[in-house]
Amino acid sequence: MTWVTAIASVAAAQQASAAGKYNQAVQERNAKVKEQEAEQAEKQLDFDLARFDQQFVKLQGETKTAVLTSGAELSGSGLRILQYNAEQAEIEKNILDYNSKVEQSQKMEEANFARMSGQIAKNEARAAQIGYYAKAGESLLKAYG
Repeated sequence: MTWVTAIASVAAAQQASAAGKYNQAVQERNAKVKEQEAEQAEKQLDFDLARFDQQFVKLQGETKTAVLTSGAELSGSGLRILQYNAEQAEIEKNILDYNSKVEQSQKMEEANFARMSGQIAKNEARAAQIGYYAKAGESLLKAYG
């Protein structure tokens, strides 16, 4: 009976170790996914800024055309409108950049958290493994000690 308990405890220790390694691997994969999402957010920012610039150039062109076809010169109010549009465009681009940086930061934090969770799972499994080995040793000591 003692050997059965010891063998079962050793098997449980090995299972705990395997489970811990598996859980850590899952969390590492989750971390990599979050890092990829952060990279994607950065690429999306580049795309959004390029698209925004295209739309802004179109808007400025339409504004110039509207001012000039109204018979006004491109000075005074017309120039102030173009200046205002340019200022608003910079603000909008800064907002896009800021939001992207926040998203990237959140994804990297999620990646770090996943890695920590994986390490905790591995450490918990290691503690369980040690407990099972101790139980096996205790069984053998009681029988033969």
